Amino acid sequence: MTTDEFDLIILGGGPVGENVADRAVQAGLTAIIVESELVGGECSYWACMPSKALLRPAQALRAAQRVGGAAEAVTGALDVQAVLARRDSFASNWSDAGQVEWLDSAGIDLARGHGRLTGEREVTVTDADGATRVLKARHAVAISTGSDAVIPGIEGLAESSPWTSREATSAQEVPGSLAIIGGGVVAVEMATAYAGFGSTVTLIARGALLGSMESFAGERVAAGLRALGVDVRSGTGTTSVRRDASGVTLTLDDGSEVTADEVLVATGRSARSDDIGLEVVGLTPGRWIETDDTLRVPGADWLYAVGDVNGRALLTHQGKYQARAAGDVIAARAKGEAVDTADWGRHVSTADRAAVPQVTFSAPEVASVGLTADAAREAGRSIRVVDYDLGRVDGARLYEDGFEAQARIIVDTERGVIVGATFVGNEVAELLQAATIAVVGEVPIARLWHAVPAYPTMSEVWLRLLETYGRESA
Repeated sequence: MTTDEFDLIILGGGPVGENVADRAVQAGLTAIIVESELVGGECSYWACMPSKALLRPAQALRAAQRVGGAAEAVTGALDVQAVLARRDSFASNWSDAGQVEWLDSAGIDLARGHGRLTGEREVTVTDADGATRVLKARHAVAISTGSDAVIPGIEGLAESSPWTSREATSAQEVPGSLAIIGGGVVAVEMATAYAGFGSTVTLIARGALLGSMESFAGERVAAGLRALGVDVRSGTGTTSVRRDASGVTLTLDDGSEVTADEVLVATGRSARSDDIGLEVVGLTPGRWIETDDTLRVPGADWLYAVGDVNGRALLTHQGKYQARAAGDVIAARAKGEAVDTADWGRHVSTADRAAVPQVTFSAPEVASVGLTADAAREAGRSIRVVDYDLGRVDGARLYEDGFEAQARIIVDTERGVIVGATFVGNEVAELLQAATIAVVGEVPIARLWHAVPAYPTMSEVWLRLLETYGRESA
């Protein structure tokens, strides 16, 4: 057993842990990452990158088929094996050699193995052969272990070898039929992908699709999935699952049954914190780790929790945003420098509460940021909901024949600023950053009139939304 000392120890080598380490090292600290799987984490190998690589080819094909002139030139079907091969390249064929090389170039050390807190500022790493190594942190330990897919307690489900997002994004063969339990982002994205591959897909959701978003988003996505041939059963629960030699059979709460070759569970995530020694600091293993806005764990001035594991916003870009704040604040505190904890300051993660952007890469896409109308009302805001048919915008109609889409902004009428925005339609993802800047920057409506959108582009919807708001306010 060897003992090593570093300024900062990070549990978890995904994009969040990498960014915490990189910011700290750039500020002059030493750092080591402890990782038991692949450096690069869930996003690189089983989530963001492979899932979008699976979705994009069919999206591009459908886009061409919806434009006169291009549609006549598209004569072939999707080459599924080529899609899977391209996906493999985006997942680096599940090799982290490139990421390890980047760690070396960035001056970040790596310890392979499972890390557990074993004392104050102490982590013990156990490698695959059972050998242990004790790491000591001069200043801080950051937990960036991420989250795991939840397997709900449905009778027979766990015994039926269900897919989670990992299996769905790394599959080497496409099943003839796929049943999906869940109605969130992973569920609708994988339904979109596998329907595009030719699978017979059944999506079973206890509630509405994309229930945390504006209701019209889920409704339009459900319609889009049905247009792709997906059997969407919302408002329906699953009571039991059984697998035999012919596949899986799901019994639903209305008494009907669904049979499929595979079943994918996409019902949420849980904190990956069950075996990392949280009891050392008086916390309960397996739960989300609460932090303040500097990502520090209350009661332990040396411990930080960054990314999914703190449950604040389970999105890679939000985790990296937190990581930049955490790495900077750890370095500042290590040097005895002042820490900026003002709202939207450099050392805090406050966007997680009010301005989280997210794209659901379904057909149609959903791009949203900030508060929904219901959330704004629940927060006591005086609001006006402004809707506009995005399909009426000239720049949008150029994208495809018969373009259908919807835009909504939520205006805080007392302050005259936008607090939320949602766009639903094909190719709307690139509208999101403008909305995010408007929400985060709290740009007054009066000022937005002077942000003139280029014509003819889809961004002209901003002018139409402002015009609609002006007419409604008159």
